[in-house]
This record gives sequence, C-alpha cells and structure tokens, in this order.
Amino acid sequence: MKKIEAIIKPFKLDEVREALSEVGITGLTVTEVKGFGRQKGHTELYRGAEYVVDFLPKIKVEIVVNSEHADAAIEAIIKAARTGKIGDGKIFVMPVEQVVRIRTGETNEAAI
Repeated sequence: MKKIEAIIKPFKLDEVREALSEVGITGLTVTEVKGFGRQKGHTELYRGAEYVVDFLPKIKVEIVVNSEHADAAIEAIIKAARTGKIGDGKIFVMPVEQVVRIRTGETNEAAI
C-alpha cells in the first residue's frame, strides 16, 4: 500500500478529485495548507501599503491506495493539477505498513 500526498493549487482541487474518481479512487483527505517553494511568495498592496506574502495558500490531498493503483493515481493527479506554471505543486509517495478501519476492525486492503 502507498500513501500519496499531493500539494496543489487550490483552484485545481475539483479537477484532481474528478480525475481520481475516474481511476477508481473514492476516498481522499483534503487540507488547506500554506507554503512556498521556488515561488518564494509575492508582494501585495493593502490600504496603500505594500507587504510581502511569504506563504502561499495551497491544498494538500492525501490518499492511500493499493500499490498496483499508485501509478494511475499519480498520473491522474499530474494531468489534472498541471498548469505548466511555477507553483503547480509536488507529489510525495510513502509506503504504508498497516491500515485499520475503526468502525469494523477491517485491516489493510479491506480497510481502504
């Protein structure tokens, strides 16, 4: 099993969710996060004063899939989230040792 974390632009969330649904991924967790990479923030004007916004709003999407479905899920995220501009985000893939569904006690693949 693999855990896939994707950091994406907020306006791409619906497209990513739909793309994952098309490849059979039904469950996901979404978190509003802030950060920066190569974008390094930007300056904004508020009430005539200029200030630097260091951390940009992003969305973190987390899914856990069987190892066989990981590549399809990653490709779906890439196709849906890519704009071709700086700040499109990153995808992190990690192994998952165990999953337990709290309600039923099912474990591993049955719990996904």
